[in-house]
Amino acid sequence: MTPPITVAAPPALEPGTLRIIPLGGLGEVGRNMTVFELDGKLLIVDCGVLFPEEHQPGVDLILPDFEPIKSRLDDIVGVVLTHGHEDHIGAVPYLLKLKGDIPIIGSGLTLALIEAKLKEHRIKPFTLTVTEGQREQVGAFDLEFIAVNHSIPDALAVAIRTVAGTVLATGDFKMDQLPLDGRLTDLRAFARVGEEGIDLFMVDSTNADVPGFTPLEREIGPVLDQVIGKAPRRVIVASFSSHVHRVQQVLDAAHAHGRRVALLGRSMVRNMTIAEKLGYLTVPEGVLIDYKKARDLPEDQIVYMSTGSQGEPMAVLSRMANLDHEIEPGPGDTVILASSLIPGNENAVYRVIDGLTKLGTNVVHKGNAKVHVSGHAAAGELLYCYNILRPRNVLPIHGEYRHLMANAKLAQDTGVPPERTLLAENGTVIDLRDGDARMVGQLDLGFVYVDGSSVGEITDADLKDRRILGEEGFISVIVVVDAATGKIISGPEIHARGFAEHDKVFEDVKPKIAAALSEAAQQGVRDQHALSQIVRRTIGRWVNQRLRRRPMIVPLVIEA
Repeated sequence: MTPPITVAAPPALEPGTLRIIPLGGLGEVGRNMTVFELDGKLLIVDCGVLFPEEHQPGVDLILPDFEPIKSRLDDIVGVVLTHGHEDHIGAVPYLLKLKGDIPIIGSGLTLALIEAKLKEHRIKPFTLTVTEGQREQVGAFDLEFIAVNHSIPDALAVAIRTVAGTVLATGDFKMDQLPLDGRLTDLRAFARVGEEGIDLFMVDSTNADVPGFTPLEREIGPVLDQVIGKAPRRVIVASFSSHVHRVQQVLDAAHAHGRRVALLGRSMVRNMTIAEKLGYLTVPEGVLIDYKKARDLPEDQIVYMSTGSQGEPMAVLSRMANLDHEIEPGPGDTVILASSLIPGNENAVYRVIDGLTKLGTNVVHKGNAKVHVSGHAAAGELLYCYNILRPRNVLPIHGEYRHLMANAKLAQDTGVPPERTLLAENGTVIDLRDGDARMVGQLDLGFVYVDGSSVGEITDADLKDRRILGEEGFISVIVVVDAATGKIISGPEIHARGFAEHDKVFEDVKPKIAAALSEAAQQGVRDQHALSQIVRRTIGRWVNQRLRRRPMIVPLVIEA
């Protein structure tokens, strides 16, 4: 198995060689984006976001690092979107802000979802709608789109045929044999492409460490029906805002038990409106109701369908748990978390579950009932794919490192040689030619943070400052010194925030600061920055020894 490599500039790309650079999605669940380069032209597959974790306070979204392609926007022939989840389409607006006329290629529902998102950014995209079985020549890339089953309708894998070889990128997929919409992962098309020869198989790794097969979506419907049927009061169901199949099951269960459904959350309302308009969601007559009118219904006749299944602080469910929403859950209410846990969100989700339980609600989740199944292929399904396709080289994508490792091992178990199983990282440069895929370089990529209206302005150092402010507190020290003699005229004046102690506790350190500045003055130190550093070190040592804290310290030495 090829080990990860250190940062190294790749060689110049030779004509007729296909270069593949993942800019996101490797070592993480999110930010999926891969760039393919051939003869001076670029094709992008997916352009998604990663959602922040607790150690990234204040961050709204995390984007792929566009730096390697910023100077080559005119060379991009298209962006293929495999499906409509945020971790595959969420960064498209930020890419199109760099160049608005890059063609966006995808299925009907995927393009409808991204167009609605782009409308909020006031961007009208150039789009090409494709369906399974369709082939399109986009620059030097011959693209064939293949139906795959996932937790959102209209997902596609893409076979990329070039003079350098053929790549099959699955996007996110599973092999549900009885899908709710009847749309199977097209294994016949997989087999046909496999017969031609797949030089590089880029395959979803999210569930590679889960043995067996992902359960069927249709097994969820009866459980939801039973839970909603037995609920004595209101029912609140939280799910991803794009999980059309889950919303369909909730609508059907509510209808069967004489309940109305109100959609909560802007993204939920927007996405389901699009899904119904395009025919992907069938709404039983009279079931949907505006949530303001829903409050007038008897409590045993309403189901709220909301966002917030990942514990996002500003999403509907979290606000409900904090009693910061018009709908306040209480005893007798039933809350169903109909989603899986995205790695990194566990603590936030359990906090919401605890908060709702404390309010007296009955919380039903994946841990105590079968109310969700994954949208990703488990190990058994992946083994089937490897045996059907017989790829020459394998690049596990979409997953944290343990998922990529597990997927690589599955590939090797089916006969793919270790040296042809590429364990790559974001920024790894892979060259494909004559059936040989080699890692030839490693770009130094970073995280690009969306923080309010700023994109890429906030740095890791800024986040470290935020964590210190949040965890250790803040101290400001103001001292006025004589410009000629260096003696203290006024101060030190100390103010602290985020401390349990009163500001009076710092009276003990003031003589130490004064003594340190006096000693510096005797030694002829007059530089304001040097004096500020003396103040910082003196109070920093004292706070660490006395209070066992390492706060952010901002000293201000003023000359008069």
